Amino acid sequence: MAQPFHLAVAQKARSLFPGMLTAVTIALAAQFLSEHYGAPVMLMALLLGIAFSFLSEEPTGRCSPGIEFAAKSVLRFGVALLGLGITIQQVIALGGVNFAIALAGVVVTILAALVLSRLVGRRSRFGVLTGGAVAICGASAALAISSVLPNHENKERDTVFTVIAVTALSTLAMVIYPLIADVLGLSDQETGVFLGATIHDVAQVVGAGYSVSQEAGDTATIVKLLRVALLVPIVILISVFFSTRETASSKRLPVPFFIIGFVVLVCVGSYGLVPQLVSDVVLETSRWCLIIAISGLGMKTSLKKLADVGGSAIAILVALTVLLAALSLSLIAVTSA
Repeated sequence: MAQPFHLAVAQKARSLFPGMLTAVTIALAAQFLSEHYGAPVMLMALLLGIAFSFLSEEPTGRCSPGIEFAAKSVLRFGVALLGLGITIQQVIALGGVNFAIALAGVVVTILAALVLSRLVGRRSRFGVLTGGAVAICGASAALAISSVLPNHENKERDTVFTVIAVTALSTLAMVIYPLIADVLGLSDQETGVFLGATIHDVAQVVGAGYSVSQEAGDTATIVKLLRVALLVPIVILISVFFSTRETASSKRLPVPFFIIGFVVLVCVGSYGLVPQLVSDVVLETSRWCLIIAISGLGMKTSLKKLADVGGSAIAILVALTVLLAALSLSLIAVTSA
């Protein structure tokens, strides 16, 4: 006889509780470190999670279901909620030239990542993951793209490596790129376009832009939001591409439900159907979901496996970062001539 629904739910909750409680605790610790010491919250959650990776390998397996739930289901829910922070009006307000610069950077970077991955003997999904993270919005893009890639042995390892690498490169760019813009004599608006089109994570874009001027900060933030908005079509294309390569018996929806939810929330936010207070709560919930998810990813990753990624993967991410910066500077020079 089938188990009553409420008993099945209670049993499922009990199995998830130990791992989810650990992931939430790590997320709270990461937020504390971020608020009091200025450390990137995503990176702290990841590193703290890795320190507790033994929990996913314990013989009893008590924490494993909850850790898996945090790393997958909570991640997808958080990505879906991100849609409320992007509007169609923001994209339109950028103008055609800035849109073209941002779009060219995203497309060229992802294509270059695919080529470089092939050259060093890595599969296309590694190129898509690293290229998307560099081209779009760093750690958040890496998590969103990873959630639609096919499952494979090294998926969590590659995702964790990419998050660590793009966060480190983004922090370095936050310091160096304003200096480059100053040496090249870029105007405040051009500097904002450069910073917004090249730095990986949103927080570092804001920090770099407003360290130059109000105009540079405003422009950088808008350009960056456009790159974030491009996450929607990119993730849909990736999902459809890999779903067509699976066997016909898989019956997998080409576009996952959480991406559909993302698109719906973009439309809802664009037409002002949600009060600002509710929108703020939803976006804060999304942020916490992503922190909890990356804590779970960290707990699923051992340092030994992370070390197996190799120097070629680091070289790819550095090369993509340099390529994106050089391309953006070239396009800014051409359009301002």
